[in-house]
Amino acid sequence: MGYKFSLVLNRELTDEETVALKGAIRADVSFGDDTLPTDAAVAVAKLDIDDEVSPTLAESIEAAFEAVRGVEGLSVPGLSVPAQPAGPASQDAPADSEPAGSAA
Repeated sequence: MGYKFSLVLNRELTDEETVALKGAIRADVSFGDDTLPTDAAVAVAKLDIDDEVSPTLAESIEAAFEAVRGVEGLSVPGLSVPAQPAGPASQDAPADSEPAGSAA
């Protein structure tokens, strides 16, 4: 199951920064143009990420943030996480369990 989300960065990227982020992010990433969420007059970069590797959405987002922090002067003023597909049902939970306190 993959996790999809977008990061809006605080500014546009140089070619060198784009290469560095491609190497640091362990997922499919598409780079695009956007505007700053708090000021539509400021042009910034947007990263659309599709992660098929990370075990959880939280780990995927943290890895992407870590990659951005590795580039001097970059920050993430915007994060967009669409609804994610439901994962597989837990193998540990019994399928037909009775509520606590019920008589058998």
